[in-house]
Formats: sequence, structure tokens, C-alpha cells
Amino acid sequence: MILNKNTAKKTAEFLLQIKAIKLQPQNPFTWASGWHSPIYCDNWISLSHHKTRTYIQEQLAKAIIKHFNKPDIIAGVATGAIAHGILVAQALELPFVYVRPEPKKHGRKNQIEGYLDKGQNVVVVEDLISTGKSSMQAIKALRESGASVKCLLSIFDYNFEVAKKRFKKENVSVYSLSDYNHLIELATENRFILKSEEQVLKNWRLAPQKWKPWQL
Repeated sequence: MILNKNTAKKTAEFLLQIKAIKLQPQNPFTWASGWHSPIYCDNWISLSHHKTRTYIQEQLAKAIIKHFNKPDIIAGVATGAIAHGILVAQALELPFVYVRPEPKKHGRKNQIEGYLDKGQNVVVVEDLISTGKSSMQAIKALRESGASVKCLLSIFDYNFEVAKKRFKKENVSVYSLSDYNHLIELATENRFILKSEEQVLKNWRLAPQKWKPWQL
């Protein structure tokens, strides 16, 4: 769920302008999962652009205060959301931890890096939600440590049904600055893509795991 329509479009516009999001219906990408995709989102690129980075930091921080009150701590999902999570924690003058996909094999064998007390209220920051698997792993680790997860807040959400079902099953509230629907709407309006490419992008999102480039 997005928090604000204007913010959703502005965030999408920033990400398209700096090419953190690339739309290539005619020359699709291959994700690490093996899925073929006409879109690729790399929010790390936003960190190299002061205006975009600052906007994301401000909007995430404002959203937390406005909708969830000030939590005790901010948690970032490793590795994509560590930097953005730190920026948000800094803006709110809050502690920060980050959560690994799994515990380390050596040393203290931590999965959660940083100091976290049982019973603390946590807002989890994620850079990108696709299937929701990595986000849910982080949330489970936080809950198992005794933390109370208030919500998951991301920069961008693909709106995949598999993620929605996963979060609903685990009773997790999820919000994003922007999402796939607003991205495609903005991209079409501002001619980042051709009108003929819009339907390709919409069809892909309905069944991304089955979509093949030769279906174009």
C-alpha cells in the first residue's frame, strides 16, 4: 500500500530520471531468481544522487512520524536497505540495527547487528519488495529476538500477489513510497515508455515467474 499518491509519483519520477529504475520491454533483464523481466530496480543508485537520496530520506522519515509515531528503533534489511535505514534513523535521531538473511557462521553468530532490547517497537526499512521473502526473514528474526515490529516501509513495491499473501499470513503491515502501478502510470504519462509498451509491462506483473521475452 502506498502512503500518498503524489509521493508515489514523485518517487517514481526520481528513480526513473536517475535510472535507478530501467524499463526495457524490448530488451528484458534476467533476475537472480531466473525470472525474465522488462524492469530492473536498483535503489543503490539513489545513494549517488543527493537530491533523490534526501527526498527518499525525508519521505520515509515523515511517513514514520505521521502514520506510526516515533518507534524505538529503525531496522534495515541487509544489504539493500542498510544505507537508507541509517539515513532514516539519523533523521529521526533513533538507534539503528540491520538484519542479515541468516546468522553469521563465525564470531558471535549474529543475525541482527547492533543493539536491540526485547519489547522495543521497530519500523523495518526495505529498499525494494518483490516476493517479500527477504523482508519476511528479517521480520521473523526481529520478532524472535523479542522486538515488536510496527510495520515494513519500503521505497518501492512490485505489488506481487505472492508478497501480499506472505505478509497477510504473517500479519505484517506493509507500506511503500511508490509502487509498480504508479510507476507505469507515471512512465506512460511522461513518455518514458511508449503506449504500446505499457500493456507488456502490465501483463508481466500479473505472472512474472511465467513471463518469457518471446511473448512480446
